[in-house]
Order: sequence, then C-alpha cells, then structure tokens
Amino acid sequence: MKTSLFVPVFVVAGCVYLAGYAAAQDVAGVKITEANDRVRVEINGKLFTEYNYKNVPRPFFYPVVGPTGVGVTRNWPMKQEGVENEDHDHPHHCGVWFTHGAVNGLDFWANGKKTQIVHDRILEMKSGRTGVLKTTNKWIGPDGKVVCTDARTYQFSAGDDCGMIDFEVELKASNGEVVLGDTKEGSMAVRVLPVISVKGKGGKGCLVNSVGDKGLAAWGKRAEWCDYSGPIEGQVVGITIFDHPSNPRHPTYWHARDYGLMGANPFGISYFEKKPKGTGDMKIPAGGDVTFRYRIFLHRGDDKTGKVAEHYKEYAGK
Repeated sequence: MKTSLFVPVFVVAGCVYLAGYAAAQDVAGVKITEANDRVRVEINGKLFTEYNYKNVPRPFFYPVVGPTGVGVTRNWPMKQEGVENEDHDHPHHCGVWFTHGAVNGLDFWANGKKTQIVHDRILEMKSGRTGVLKTTNKWIGPDGKVVCTDARTYQFSAGDDCGMIDFEVELKASNGEVVLGDTKEGSMAVRVLPVISVKGKGGKGCLVNSVGDKGLAAWGKRAEWCDYSGPIEGQVVGITIFDHPSNPRHPTYWHARDYGLMGANPFGISYFEKKPKGTGDMKIPAGGDVTFRYRIFLHRGDDKTGKVAEHYKEYAGK
C-alpha cells in the first residue's frame, strides 16, 4: 500500500463561517456531504467542520467553527498562506484528532514515522437534527502491515450558543495483541488558535480543567474535562474536551500545554506521575477491543460563562 504522508493545504472558500448556531427559518439541522477528500458538516446551512481523511497521516477535523462564527483551531499547517501570526511548530497538531504515540511500539502521533492511520470506508452518513458519520480505519506500520483497526462514530449537534462533536472510537486488536503504550504523546487532542492559548503567539487565553488547575498546572493532572478559551475577533469563545465516565482510567490524565495543545491521555502514567516506565500500558488481547468516548464542546465565553461544568454533567449522564 502506497500512501502519502503530507498534510494538504486547505482553502476554505471565503473563510466565512456561521454567525452562531441559531437556525435560519428555512434551513435547519445538520447536513453532511462528501466531496473530494473530505466530509463537510454544516449546521443550519453554514460550515461547522470538515472531516479530512485522504492523503493525510491520520484523519482529523479542520476547521472547527465556534458559536461566534470563527474557527477556533490553529490554521497552520493546513493553510500555508495568511498564517504568519501562528506558531509553526508540531506539524502533526492538526485541528481535532484521535491517535496515539505508542501502539505496539510504533509512533502514530508524530509525522515522519512511516506510520499512518488509513481511512478504510464510510459506513454511514446521516443528516438531521443530529448528524452522524461512521467510518473504519486501518493503523498501518512502516512495513505496510495492519497493526490494528478501529471503528469510529462521530455525532454533530448544536444547542443554544454551543456546538458539539461526539467521538466514539472502538480500537480493535484485529491482527493480534495490541499494546497501547505508556507515553505522553496522545491521544484525543485539540490544537487551538494561538490567540486563545496561554503562551502561543499573541496568546490571551486561559487553559483550565475541571478541578481548577490552570495553565502549566493542568499538565499531567487527572480531570473530567479540559478547556481553552480566549478572545477571537473581539469575542470570547472556548473549546473543551469531555472525558466520558465509561472510559478506561476515568478521569483521564491530560497532555495539556500552555502553547495551545490539550490531549486526553489515559496512558502516559510514567510521565504524569513519575512511575516506572510501562505503568500506563494497556493491553488489548487478540480479537478484543476497547472503546473510548469523548465530546468536543464549543461555547461562548470562558468555562464559567459557557457553563462547561453543567454541560459536562449532562454529557456524563448519557
């Protein structure tokens, strides 16, 4: 199998997104369509996000549009022009994505490792009040062999001044035992615009978790959710990752950095708690599987104004 590991350049026509999630009178709900190398998701007739899955190291969502009508995730490296005010580091940090840095000893987190999460097929695309996208993927090693597979269900919805992407990822040991290794590099991750980071270029944002740790103090801590918020084009907007209570090792640890990265990572215990290496390994026996559930929550204001804690309680009850 010959696959390309470059990250494509994206031009989002006009770069004009939805001004909030309120429904227009003649357009309502979530519309999902496939075009070229991505799946487009619209809420009430306006772009919400796109699922990018062809000729990339791993599938990801970009752009991801907040309730003020502006994208909240970093534009580089997906865009190469007009991004001079963004930090050009960690090219594997693309929008919103799920992967891991140690799978049977192979790194699926960073680029250039000759590993790739390859889109297999789309099982379902459904528009409606809640949009649904179901896919399958193959995790391919440098030798071209399948290390494991996954089945993913994404659900897209919106409420009053908030948007949501629900992730359900079922990792399958379809080709023998799988060890999800003890590393800080993972797993359910977001890279935000520098302006809403704490210390990125022009950073004016706040990073906080569910137990009140802020900035650098949030790294390696366990929490039910982690949130970035800050001013974008004159309005404060935020993005949160919710860790579902059914997930292994809930509440998860967080690979959360003050330059704009936050990742839910239940594996890197030796890094987060300074325990012996391998403490965080998780084995999936041959033929077995493990499921992870997360929600990406987009809101106006900071975590308090956006009622992040209240929305998490509603999500956790599902």
